[in-house]
Amino acid sequence: MRNWLGPLAFGLIVAAATAYVAIWAIPYALMNVAIERLGQGGVNTMSYGNLATPQRQPVVRPSPDLAYSSCPYDLSDGPIAIDVAPVPGRYSSLSIFDAATDVIFVRNDVEAGGKPFRIIVARAGQAVPKGAEVVRTNQDHGIALIRLLLKEPAEIGGLDAIRRQSSCGTVTKLK
Repeated sequence: MRNWLGPLAFGLIVAAATAYVAIWAIPYALMNVAIERLGQGGVNTMSYGNLATPQRQPVVRPSPDLAYSSCPYDLSDGPIAIDVAPVPGRYSSLSIFDAATDVIFVRNDVEAGGKPFRIIVARAGQAVPKGAEVVRTNQDHGIALIRLLLKEPAEIGGLDAIRRQSSCGTVTKLK
């Protein structure tokens, strides 16, 4: 009977270690897939995605009544600025996710008072413009996602120009 205790204990240790590694690694792997699929415009640049259809779903279960704009970011060369221009009369939100898929910031158009706003995303110790609203993260990579609610898909044509006023990019001048 004692002959199987050693292999059983070893198996439990291997299973526990495997589970720990999987739980730690899966969020980073999922974020890398999301960045690759949503970041067609490049890193630190806003991409304005087409509406989801059954044939085109860049992420699992995208909502067909939301227009998505995304900015995969890399803070290794410095902070980024995300400028959000809400579309009047339409719900919109900015969500910022770090490399571990954790939500580090959320603001919707109601919280912003329907006015444009700027968020600086930076790592600890990176210089940021004086007086800026800053979101600090411990990760170099992540993705910022703007969602715009449409009453019907055909509206996107008339709202696209306003949606494209939202942008992101590397902070180059610090004041």
